[in-house]
Amino acid sequence: MGKLQIEKMVLGQVSTNCYLAVNTQTKEVILIDPADAPRRIERKIKESGLKPVAILLTHGHFDHIGAAPELGTLYDIMIYAHEEEQEVMADSMLNLSANFGEPFGAEPDMLLSDGQELVLAGMEIQVLHTPGHTKGGVCYYLPKEGVLFSGDTLFYCSIGRTDFPTGSMSELVRSAKEKLLILPEDTKVYPGHGEDTTIHYEKKYNPFLS
Repeated sequence: MGKLQIEKMVLGQVSTNCYLAVNTQTKEVILIDPADAPRRIERKIKESGLKPVAILLTHGHFDHIGAAPELGTLYDIMIYAHEEEQEVMADSMLNLSANFGEPFGAEPDMLLSDGQELVLAGMEIQVLHTPGHTKGGVCYYLPKEGVLFSGDTLFYCSIGRTDFPTGSMSELVRSAKEKLLILPEDTKVYPGHGEDTTIHYEKKYNPFLS
């Protein structure tokens, strides 16, 4: 892992994993899926003396984007999301916030495409477009650190739901098999919900992908 330290906060109504990917040398931090509770995230950042540089969203569902607009403004940093996810983020029916009593939308500042490479907080990040849970869902792969942030595409022994707007089971299975299971087997996987896993474990035991 080298200079990367990963802090996990479980936030919001459906226990979403928000990750802080910290460069321990520079104290720069990338916020991945800031789900909810901007004050709690802000407090954690302050207590740890971190410097936020970007917000990366794996997809546009309310439980992954809730605190993003406020934190983006607070720290004057950009929100990154896939180019096909704008509509889901903006529409309270598509992002499911309307179903949970507080409709809202959000707007990305930077649109990403499949295969794009970013350098943030001194770390190289590959954007893997993995449609299926939503049409613009992505995973973020850090090859040098051997880490994958898989959002709601791949979970421990499971995959994301596909019964929401823009979802597709066949697309999700294809995404996971063709984009994720080809990664090095020792890649550590940090999903949007639940416990972390590895590519090796999911190749061997995930019933949806065998």
